[in-house]
Amino acid sequence: MQRGPQPADFADVRATNLAVVLRYVRGNAPCSRAEIAAATGLNKATVSSLVADLIDRRLLRETGLTEHRIGRPATMLMLDGSPYAAIGIEVNADYLTAVAVDLAGTQVLSWRRSFAGLAASPAQAATAIAALGRRAVNRVVKDGRRVLGLTVGVPGLVDPNGVVTLAPNLGWRDVNLRGALTRALGDPDFPVGVDNDANLAVLAESRYGAHAGTRNLVYLTGEVGIGAGIIVDGRLLRGHRGFPGEIGHITIDPSGPRCRCGRRGCLEAVAGIAAIVSRVIPEATSDGELTDLQPEIDEVVRRARAADPAALHALTEVGHGLGQGVSILADLLDPEVIVLGGYFVPLSPWLLPAVDAELASRRIAPDLGGPQVSASILDHGAAATGGAATVLDHVDEGHLPTP
Repeated sequence: MQRGPQPADFADVRATNLAVVLRYVRGNAPCSRAEIAAATGLNKATVSSLVADLIDRRLLRETGLTEHRIGRPATMLMLDGSPYAAIGIEVNADYLTAVAVDLAGTQVLSWRRSFAGLAASPAQAATAIAALGRRAVNRVVKDGRRVLGLTVGVPGLVDPNGVVTLAPNLGWRDVNLRGALTRALGDPDFPVGVDNDANLAVLAESRYGAHAGTRNLVYLTGEVGIGAGIIVDGRLLRGHRGFPGEIGHITIDPSGPRCRCGRRGCLEAVAGIAAIVSRVIPEATSDGELTDLQPEIDEVVRRARAADPAALHALTEVGHGLGQGVSILADLLDPEVIVLGGYFVPLSPWLLPAVDAELASRRIAPDLGGPQVSASILDHGAAATGGAATVLDHVDEGHLPTP
């Protein structure tokens, strides 16, 4: 016999309401129980019960009374979450970054380690990532915190099961990274996730960046490859298979340099970080591929600050190529802001003028304005921070730690 919709389980309703209260306090603290009730539509008795539960879980704490209000002083509430931490790890061609944040988003750990990603096999890479993850987990636990989850960002196509189906800049194909990490971490009691690095970075920008809260936002990674994390109407764009944002492999110049994907003239081959280094410091790539970009980027910056003509010309040319990619995103998605991240950040004083000029000349309706293009204020751990943020989002959705 066919049955109609069943009423929601009481535990599910309570978990949903706990998440509603937690999200409200996250966005409006310090606030009172009465303010929560008025804003959420929950009655005062329900709010008091929910708040007591959240305090018992050490997710909220009372901060005392406020008298700057009409009527009796009210006990104010803040996020607590100090016993908990979320961990994110970012994988790049030349480094790994680990970040841990508490429930309020306060960073409690930030590490960056060199990583021979271009030379490592997938198994070697998984071992290195797991080792860093174990160290981060051990440090968090040693500090008296409970790990809520760990998410790893990878520069490549990642399916919903955490399998890296393709990461051309790392030479990976069909790597079950989530499975490898879960085994290496000893099947932990917290969730382990893997996602595209640009997706995680744009989530970090939307939560912690200079344009936090922007509802239409794009983040461009500035590493060996170029990927785009995209937020549309306040939601991360996932696409059909979870593979959106591969702007780095859109052809900009069909006769241009060969890309790692095998085609010619892809955006990242024309305007990626390796392209910048090879233009400004050709001797850096004369004896093989780059394995450590930071010293080379430092040298590019030094030459640009010294007004070296070759460096300035190369950065301008690359900026125009990058601007072509930005203009495609601008016309296709109509974002409010496009953020340049990674190694694009220290190079932004010389790249942005050419990017803006290219954008103005290529927009379909430049007189109507366009997106603001700016450099990220987050460091090289944007994707790692975003990985930790996805764990916090999971908590905000109602998956709360037990008392």
